[in-house]
Amino acid sequence: MNQDPSSKCVLVTGCAGFIGYHLCLKLLNEGYRVIGLDNLNDYYSVQLKRDRLKELGIKNSEEIKYNKLYSSDVFEHFQFVKLDLADREELLNLFKTFSFSKVFNLAAQAGVRYSLENPFAYADSNIIGFLNLLESMRHHQVRKLIYASSSSVYGNNQKIPFSELDKVKEPISVYAASKITNELLAYTYSHLYGIQTIGLRFFTVYGPWGRPDMAIYLFSKDIMEDKPIKVFNYGNLSRDFTYIDDIIQGLMQILKKDLPEKAYRIYNIGNSKPVSLMDFIAAVEQAVGKKAKKEMLPMQKGDVSTTWADTTKLQKDFDYKPQTDLQEGVNSFIEWLKEYSEK
Repeated sequence: MNQDPSSKCVLVTGCAGFIGYHLCLKLLNEGYRVIGLDNLNDYYSVQLKRDRLKELGIKNSEEIKYNKLYSSDVFEHFQFVKLDLADREELLNLFKTFSFSKVFNLAAQAGVRYSLENPFAYADSNIIGFLNLLESMRHHQVRKLIYASSSSVYGNNQKIPFSELDKVKEPISVYAASKITNELLAYTYSHLYGIQTIGLRFFTVYGPWGRPDMAIYLFSKDIMEDKPIKVFNYGNLSRDFTYIDDIIQGLMQILKKDLPEKAYRIYNIGNSKPVSLMDFIAAVEQAVGKKAKKEMLPMQKGDVSTTWADTTKLQKDFDYKPQTDLQEGVNSFIEWLKEYSEK
């Protein structure tokens, strides 16, 4: 990385991912300097990740080499590096090159069901990678980390809505266990080294440029193509669906407000309005303009029946107020998917 140290800027890991991409766009449009990091793994369509990068001005991303900086053709203050958080030496080099003021860690091996088949991917990316990031921050005096946790940490919690005060000692997937480990490591580094760490337990984020393994993407594609959709637990599920713009607004409010040294915080970030799976399918059907053929199936291992975020704490500390109606959000996603599918 032959780049002179720059002025202070924000690091976004997982920048080619769904939330990371939208966050980079928002940061850049608000005048921040952003370094985006992603390893472009093939857990889901690498082409979708490349297309997100293209929107950020990183062209020909299929030719990108590891550990080399690429500048955006669209945003003057955006650079991208293909780097794996498990690569401790190159991550430290990146921190030597730039004086980061804040770090967003959105890079992680995602997916509850995938973690049942590939547990080591979660250890490498979500645990070792997270520890490497904390160590890099410690050695280079970066004092604020905002990172992705997950509603999955609540497991089969029977008390709803889910509160940050609830115990999270019984994860039911390797993915959830890796996210609990992140929260424990963050506490340790806040306590020992004075780093502000803010963990966000995301609740079913959806919207344009979303992941193809998520329910809204799978349902929409299958309905449009007259294929049956898989409805687990015979439709007796509910999720706290949260639109991407509301998530990004919350992240920006957290970024702009500094907390005391050694601050360790965990927040739910969701819509606080759980929607039944059947009502969600009805919203997709309305947006697509076609009825779904439903294949009713039993519950899958690692899944939970209900998620519901109590966001009182985030509202109080950061004035977080999600605004997007479910049908409005679903309509926006379908509009994007139709346009993207035609490219």
